[in-house]
Amino acid sequence: MRFFFTIGYQIQAVVLGWYVYNITKDPLSLGLIGLAEAIPSIGIALYGGYVADKSDKAVLIKWVVGLMVLASFALYVVTTPSIVALLGTSKVITAIYSIIFIVGIARGFFSPAAFSLMAQIIPREHYPNSSTWNSSIWQIAAIVGPALGGLLYGFIGVHTTLLIIVASISISFFGTFFFKSVPPTYVRKTSIYESLSEGLKFVFKTKMLVGALSLDLFSVFFGGAVALIPVIASEVLKVGAQEFGMMRAAPALGAVLTMLMMTRFSPMGKPWRNLLFAVAGFGISIIGYGLSRNLYLTLFFLFLEGAFDSVSVIIRSTILQLLTPDEMRGRVSAVNAMFIGSSNEIGQFESGLTAKLMGTVPAVLFGGSMTLVVAAVTWMKTQKLIPKTLHDISKGEENL
Repeated sequence: MRFFFTIGYQIQAVVLGWYVYNITKDPLSLGLIGLAEAIPSIGIALYGGYVADKSDKAVLIKWVVGLMVLASFALYVVTTPSIVALLGTSKVITAIYSIIFIVGIARGFFSPAAFSLMAQIIPREHYPNSSTWNSSIWQIAAIVGPALGGLLYGFIGVHTTLLIIVASISISFFGTFFFKSVPPTYVRKTSIYESLSEGLKFVFKTKMLVGALSLDLFSVFFGGAVALIPVIASEVLKVGAQEFGMMRAAPALGAVLTMLMMTRFSPMGKPWRNLLFAVAGFGISIIGYGLSRNLYLTLFFLFLEGAFDSVSVIIRSTILQLLTPDEMRGRVSAVNAMFIGSSNEIGQFESGLTAKLMGTVPAVLFGGSMTLVVAAVTWMKTQKLIPKTLHDISKGEENL
């Protein structure tokens, strides 16, 4: 389910970004794609976590993926040549943003439901390794998706490619029928306000959790320059859709190879220290990507960006699994989605806005530099967490 869902979602992201930018020639239009998805995702996330804790996760995921099938089919319809000729390009762009808004609503429910279901399927002692394999499956799809998106767009066009996306997400929807029902573990009769407050209080009183989420929020917010790949490919490197697909695939390739390596060499020896190193490496690779004027050098820096990001993903997801009680997983995952899931889209908007205000390359360099600043400040503010080991985290010590 996750593989075909992710591959369809990634192809869709590539195709829509390239399609919208080719029509508007405005980097801010790329940022608005991220904003259209982030606003509903953030707005609904806490309620989505509450619903996930109260509901049968398998049934909830089925409804969410079904909604994604309908959204992808709507994108296919609205980009047909006859509809484009009837509505005009400006109304088609507005329709695309509206459909992406619906996708954002679906994401607000999907993340907490999937996170909760995974935690009940996998034994606790296998959380670190299962997080690595789960993320690797996602990254493999994220490699194939952008590469296919660029190639399919270049050879068969946006309309037929969107039909392939509908097929991929439909296969994912079919996969949800194989999930067995999991009764909710959170059954206390409390108000929605009390329930959501309980989840928020747990996150903000757990120093390592709130530190990890904040670190990701700000680093991805400022380091979201990967969203500008369509502009870099078209205006800086002067390459086409196929090379654009390679550029979109490079970060995921670096991520999946690094994650496979981490199944043997875990980064959880001193997780907080390694997390900060990974975020710093992420910022440096973004700066290199912004300075490069060669396609292959750009691919190398994008590869490194994905590699460093994958280390931080594994560490954060493992910390989240270990420190979260079963009955609060949906709500804590919702807070996580607000910080991490939507930070990518907000970062995409920030990158598009700064690119419009200061130019594409300065915007990329600014984002990478600010990511380094975030890592440095966090290092200075969290000295007590740096020597902590995975054993310390597993014990749930109060000072974490």
